[in-house]
Amino acid sequence: MLERTGKGHALTRSIRLTGSPTLLSVMTRRDWLRLAPMAALPSVLHAHEPSADSIEGLAIYYTQVGNRSWVLCELTTAGGLTGLGDASANERIPENATRIARNLFETINGRGPFEVERLRGKAMEVVSGTAPSEKRITVAACSALEQCMWDLQGKVLGLPCYALFGGALRKRIRNYANINRATRGADRTAEGFAKNARRGLQAGFDAFKLAPFDHMARNEADPERYAEGVSRGIGFVEAVREAIGPDRDLLIDGHSRFDAARAIEVSRKLEPFDLYWMEEMCRSTEDLRRFNDAVDVQTAGGESLWGVDGFYDYIRSGAVDAVMPDVKFCGGMYELKKIAAVAEGAGLLCSPHGPASPVGNMAAAHVCATMPNFDILEMAYGEVSWREDTVVPAERVESGYLEIPDRPGIGYEMNPDRWQRYDG
Repeated sequence: MLERTGKGHALTRSIRLTGSPTLLSVMTRRDWLRLAPMAALPSVLHAHEPSADSIEGLAIYYTQVGNRSWVLCELTTAGGLTGLGDASANERIPENATRIARNLFETINGRGPFEVERLRGKAMEVVSGTAPSEKRITVAACSALEQCMWDLQGKVLGLPCYALFGGALRKRIRNYANINRATRGADRTAEGFAKNARRGLQAGFDAFKLAPFDHMARNEADPERYAEGVSRGIGFVEAVREAIGPDRDLLIDGHSRFDAARAIEVSRKLEPFDLYWMEEMCRSTEDLRRFNDAVDVQTAGGESLWGVDGFYDYIRSGAVDAVMPDVKFCGGMYELKKIAAVAEGAGLLCSPHGPASPVGNMAAAHVCATMPNFDILEMAYGEVSWREDTVVPAERVESGYLEIPDRPGIGYEMNPDRWQRYDG
């Protein structure tokens, strides 16, 4: 029983003690506010003690996709729940990713899946001490474990991950078909790109991306080779535009092949093809800013940046119109949401990078569903014919839109027929 008793708003509380008559105690409001939080203190102090939700196991799985592999981390709780995260970093065999993930696992071993900031703090420490040669693999392993924890949180609570990030503004996520990885070897011609674009068109996509200048050296010094390389790349773009028609969106990725002056020059040559965006035409942030200031087409980039700190200066510099954090490399789902919020404050769009497995794409999609400034999500189209069968239920893309399931967590389980456990 609670009642007001005049000055000080004292609270009268009836307390039933086992084997004792009712005891009335009177406390002032100040006493009540001071002492009430103590009741919850034991549960806070012992939140890390083992329970059914405590994380107790880590396994690594992979499957070969061309000359690289998709890599998954799987966390297991004492109660038998599993959480998945994408750690793909272009390794053929996930030896290094496994080593890094196992070391980082000790930070969360025996703890609950809700301690994401604990993992995040350790990941920041690990990444800051990593040699450049191992950074990509390290950030992918860190990001994957973070994704696993959100998947587990959703399963513990019985909620889809988008509900944990503010609720869905949309349940269907528009994707563009990145046909670059599907166009390999002898097919890397104008007709090869056009063929894969037509396949994507038949599959229902209405936006397409290619990297038409990958055959060129960065900042090619030889004038003849440079001119020939640009001409060939423009031919690829022209062929894809012809294949998809004038009403679909066409995106290109420059893969940092140019300095600002040359990128501006190339952009002028590409104006007839009505591009949706030009991505990472230059390597340095200063060159990107100069390029962005000089062109009318939308610019995008940031796929390899890590954490909010990495994106903060990038956004402030004016390097791009749309930021492209990758859920595998930026730090995970929580970091993706934070980066999108920084971009929103700066008036920029967020279009996550994502040539990933279905697990990585769905992890990103849950966050995209909650972004006020979301634009479009990447999907590596046509790499393998069995892509959608790597998860249960099968990945569902209709008319270029990725459907987000209402199942708890990210909504997928691994199809064991398509993955091999790595125990090395």
